[in-house]
Amino acid sequence: MKSKTPTSTPAREKVLEGLPVGAGVAIGVVYRHDSRAVVQVRERRISATKVRSEQHRVLEAAAEAAGRIEALQNKAKRMPGAAGEELGYILEAYHQMLGGSRLVRGVQKRIAEEKINAEAAVMKEIGLMAEAFASMEDQYLAARMADIREVGRRLVESLGKAAGGDFSDLPPNAVIVADELSPADTALLDPRRALGLVTMLGGVESHTAIVARSLGLPAVVAARDLLDHAENGVPIIVDGSTGVVIVHPTAKTLSRYKRHRTDFTRSQQSLKRLKSVPAVTRDGFRIGLQANIELPADVDAAIAAGAEGVGLFRSEFMFMNRDDLPSEEEQFSEISKVVKQMGGRPVTVRTLDLGADKLGAAFKMTPGPNPALGLRGIRFSLSRRKLLLMQLSAILRASAFGPVRILVPMVCTVDEVRQVRRMVNRLVAQLRRRGTKIADPIPPLGIMIEIPGAALAADALAAEADFFAIGTNDLTQYTLAIDRADEQVAYLYNPLHPAVLRLIQFSAEAALAARIPVSVCGEMAGDDRMTPVLLGFGITDLSMSATSLPRVKKRILELNLSAISGRVRRITSEPDAARTRALVDELGNGD
Repeated sequence: MKSKTPTSTPAREKVLEGLPVGAGVAIGVVYRHDSRAVVQVRERRISATKVRSEQHRVLEAAAEAAGRIEALQNKAKRMPGAAGEELGYILEAYHQMLGGSRLVRGVQKRIAEEKINAEAAVMKEIGLMAEAFASMEDQYLAARMADIREVGRRLVESLGKAAGGDFSDLPPNAVIVADELSPADTALLDPRRALGLVTMLGGVESHTAIVARSLGLPAVVAARDLLDHAENGVPIIVDGSTGVVIVHPTAKTLSRYKRHRTDFTRSQQSLKRLKSVPAVTRDGFRIGLQANIELPADVDAAIAAGAEGVGLFRSEFMFMNRDDLPSEEEQFSEISKVVKQMGGRPVTVRTLDLGADKLGAAFKMTPGPNPALGLRGIRFSLSRRKLLLMQLSAILRASAFGPVRILVPMVCTVDEVRQVRRMVNRLVAQLRRRGTKIADPIPPLGIMIEIPGAALAADALAAEADFFAIGTNDLTQYTLAIDRADEQVAYLYNPLHPAVLRLIQFSAEAALAARIPVSVCGEMAGDDRMTPVLLGFGITDLSMSATSLPRVKKRILELNLSAISGRVRRITSEPDAARTRALVDELGNGD
């Protein structure tokens, strides 16, 4: 009797759920990226005569790794919105660690003292630093160990001349699957070759999520048990709009998601046709939509998306990745370039928002015990008055070429606003005496509301400021005491938390009572699910990345603002998070 040929049992469809961070549908095959793979390093003893040459190898490897970081920094500058800013800060920290830092010095000292090879010295030094960081009670500093490990990995790869996981071997239709992915590695992805991204760890507002959104990748994070089911080469679907990940999809499921993908693509195309359509609600309320930009090069994308102005021009790019400070002329040149390009549309320039955790090399400062709560934003600028005066003068001079507003970050007290206003008034008098052209009337002076204390004192601040811009990223982070880049608590980062919503509402009402403009320029402004809530608070100006503008405009066109204003108040009094989300979703039906 002939024996039957054994047949393999088809793999069963497995549905996983995570957090959606990049809209769209990816259908492809799994490409596993082991971001936590232990670097295999063999320790070798070296003679005293070899110490100097081994130390030189470390310096060469650090220079090579720094070169790769610089290439990524250039790519970060071309990314729109918050992605470029977030990634730029991280890469700048990596770059500084590779330039004569404690890590590099410690490795060289270990080579000399223990007479071991460079690779082993790197791994030992990282282990020692890991123990020190892990013992710290401060969660912010403890979390920075991930940055140290990343730099150490790159250093070892450069010592071994390894490619360093540049995703050059991706198969066709690859979907990246990993336990986690660093923002730097995410930036290496080419959307033409990597169709999507899904990780086991991470949060909605993590650095990696922001970079993935900027690249336009369908992405899901926090998909638990992912690596137990997703083997290399197996079919996978990633729905970045709902957070669903499906491994080994059935033919029926595959067909359904292909339709979803087609519908999403068609929807994206239709959004492009809204460029010239005014953002007016169904009941006739006009909403201002502006763009957040990092660089003058971002202006074209903002105009192409239909932005009515620049609601947030981040000035930090002029200070990053350099050993000296930009002159007033250099700052004036860059700012006026944007003002001219916008052709009469308003440009809001934020003064320097650097802190000790994201300082350019030129400042030569070390981070304090907790950089997020230390010398940053306007506190830092007021401690360097000459620097602030130079920047304010450049902005005032640029105002001669079009409408400009000055925005001050991280304001906490009325006195900070008064100090800046006195400086502006003094500069205006000096510039006019010299015959320098500036706008008349002078540019309005506004403040960022991103500290809970500022939101609670918004009525007093509104008496001193000409306008408010609510920065929801930091406001949420500070209100909930959550580092959104820390996956251990990232799931708690919730802009719909009643405390966050009440602070936004209180700030908006204080601005409206004082008859000053108020806008939102954080990530919340670009989330079309949140549009009805913000408009219901009386906020009629939103500023976001250019890529989010069409989607938010479409939501505005569907809304009846008169019908939802009263219902928004129910949301701020709802203590249950699930119920809050349901109420927000109900607001979006346009009725």
